[in-house]
Amino acid sequence: MTLTSILPFIKWFRLTTKKSVKADLIAGLTGAVIVLPQGIAFATIAGLPPEYGLYTAMVTPILAALFGSSAHLVSGPTTAISIVIFSAVSHHATPGTPEFISIALTLTFLAGVYQLAFGIARLGALVNFVSHTVVIGFTAGAAILIATSQIKHISGIFVPKGESFLHTWMDLYLGLPELNIYLFLIALATIISAIITKIFLPKLPNLLIAMATGSLLAAYLGDFTSQITFVSAIAAQLPPLSMPDFSFSTIKSLAPEAFAIALLGLIEAVSISRAIATKSSQRIDSNQEFIGQGISNITGSFLSSYAGSGSFTRSGINYESGAKTPLSAIIAAIALMGIVLLVAPLAVYLPIAAMGGVILLVAYNLVDFTHIFQVLKFSKSESAILLTTFFATLFLELEFAIYLGVLLSLVLFLAKTSTPKIPTLAFDETHDGKKKLIGIEQKPLKQCPQLKIIRIDMSVYFGSITHIQKRLAQISDNERIKHILIVASGINFIDLAGSEALIAENNRLKKLNGGLYFVGLKASVYESVAKSSFIKNIGNNHFFDSKTQAISTIYKFLNSQECAVCDALVYKECQ
Repeated sequence: MTLTSILPFIKWFRLTTKKSVKADLIAGLTGAVIVLPQGIAFATIAGLPPEYGLYTAMVTPILAALFGSSAHLVSGPTTAISIVIFSAVSHHATPGTPEFISIALTLTFLAGVYQLAFGIARLGALVNFVSHTVVIGFTAGAAILIATSQIKHISGIFVPKGESFLHTWMDLYLGLPELNIYLFLIALATIISAIITKIFLPKLPNLLIAMATGSLLAAYLGDFTSQITFVSAIAAQLPPLSMPDFSFSTIKSLAPEAFAIALLGLIEAVSISRAIATKSSQRIDSNQEFIGQGISNITGSFLSSYAGSGSFTRSGINYESGAKTPLSAIIAAIALMGIVLLVAPLAVYLPIAAMGGVILLVAYNLVDFTHIFQVLKFSKSESAILLTTFFATLFLELEFAIYLGVLLSLVLFLAKTSTPKIPTLAFDETHDGKKKLIGIEQKPLKQCPQLKIIRIDMSVYFGSITHIQKRLAQISDNERIKHILIVASGINFIDLAGSEALIAENNRLKKLNGGLYFVGLKASVYESVAKSSFIKNIGNNHFFDSKTQAISTIYKFLNSQECAVCDALVYKECQ
């Protein structure tokens, strides 16, 4: 183990120059201004005091940048994880209370432990098997839940705590006569000012300007209504020390929910870092990202920070702002500390209705309409994942929605890999007189009536072996062919179940005076299956390096009487 594997930031720190530091400084300052209103909004969604979103945006990005692998990923509070935190912790405590905060920090610690363990165990490749559509479906559902939770703040209609999605909308519908037009105007002015600023002044922090607009309008309308409430005071301080609850009963009760948060955070972080890496031509190490996210959440739980992950908005802006190294994320966090120390006292002038307007915008931006329409139009399996995760998010527990989406994603992946293509091959003569094997679906070709040549285009493992056995049985029973040559160049591995099944098929064919033969088996696969006596049981003389050698050898085992009356004359040995 090298020093750079333990301290990965050494790699990019060596590459910093005056030019790169300048670019990172500009990108970092831009990110600090953007995350200020987002941090407050996300903490509100999570049911935590506003400052906890800011603390998370100060601590998490620094550690994730130091121990991650992406040059542009910016971690911190995110909408999806915030709503899962709220859903998970609200079962145990009242939002905003010290007990609620303590449980949220404990969840963060446990999620970080899971993530770090996954990274150390080199399980980063697992994310490859979870469709990104799970995150898209979940965030779309979460966006609707988030918007639903804010309607009461911008309308003044009373909704009891703990109401389900459908009951909340029923309460809002029945309470329409109670609508407070002044709160609605504050939220509307906030939303409109944010949209106008983004369209006409895209370089300015539109959410910050929107909050200021809402605050000014609230100050004016305060004389007309007494229902305008404001955000509680934010302490002008750096993240204070905190202590998760390490009691066995608490850890036992929170472990399943923490696993869901850890899983969602990893999928978000790796998906976002890979999406941006395609633009920057950078290679991402999923295992290192797992470790970075784990360390940031574990450390954050001791510094008043709740669970964070990669933010697509801030990471995208970080890249577009010209960031060169992870130093930009660190600069953004440090700059945010300075900003909070200066402007935190002004939070008491921010009306909750304006904050509700900002959160509605955040929720709308969460929905990836382009990707959703593409999925629904082009892929039935991905559509199933998307819709299942979406509706589960709306109507079931959020943690269960994540598990269900991931499980369905894995099931569909296994379903695809369990039915590999097994095309039948035959020799075709090329323009230069040479012969090559091609699939008979491409061109009708003569085939040998005693020897079947097939190709397996995927690995042979416990999930795919049933499908492979059915194909082999079809050849021997229906087509009455006892000699089967498998072109194995597409097989990447053969597990123990696959080995045992292929040995059984070979033994069955042997009883029929036939056999199973392999050509082009990769050296790594050959070496692996040799350890399990696969080669010994099949027979060393059943494995070939070239098709010519394979045909020449197998031809000797064919029934000579049938060959004498055969007019196919497929092979040169037949002439």
